[in-house]
Formats: sequence, C-alpha cells, structure tokens
Amino acid sequence: MNDRKVNENGIEYIKVGDYYMPNLKAPEGVKISKLGKYGRLRLRYLKENKKAEYTILFIDNKLQNHLVEIDKTAKERFDLLMKQLTEKEHITEKLKAENQLEWVGRMNNIKNCAEEIILKELIYV
Repeated sequence: MNDRKVNENGIEYIKVGDYYMPNLKAPEGVKISKLGKYGRLRLRYLKENKKAEYTILFIDNKLQNHLVEIDKTAKERFDLLMKQLTEKEHITEKLKAENQLEWVGRMNNIKNCAEEIILKELIYV
C-alpha cells in the first residue's frame, strides 16, 4: 500500500486516514530567527492578513527568499531615505554640534517618516 504520492509540482503528500495531506517541511536555508526587523514584520503581516499568499509562498518553497529579499530591500530603502531626508531638511553635523536636542528630535522625526514609507511600500502590501 502506497501512503505517499508526489504531484506534478513536486509536492509530496502522505496518507492520513482516508485523506492525502501535503507533507510540508520548513524550507532549508535562512532561519526565521536570522531575519531582520522588516522580514519579521512582513512574515507576521502575511500570516495575519494574507493567509493565501503566505500559504502559496510556503508550499512553493519561496517564503524564505521572499522574506530575505523584503528585508534586504527595506534596509537599503531605509538608508537611502534617511540620507535623502536629512539632506532635504538640512540636518548637518554642524546642527548636531550646536544643538544636540534639536538634532535628535529632527532625526527621530525623519526616522519615523522613513519607517512609515517602508511599511506602506514594502511590508503592508
């Protein structure tokens, strides 16, 4: 009696009672714990709000690559936005030396703006 089958997509199924269930395993490669902030946020968003997309990525063994790519892209975008926004707002080392509290406040504001842009463009879509 054959309790295992493989479909045309390469997904293995095992017989459980009267039904064949997909034999899903965590994909090899990057561990979830090694993902950065944005990769973990994307994972949580997919699990909670886009269950079908999460399942498809998981079954096709593309979830890890997707999360790593989102994390990498978000970090690069964050660095670029921080640079662009500090230049636009004229936040310089001179300001930092003259008035640290104002510099910190303005940098925190820019950081929050950059984070919000990244969340809207990459994470929560």
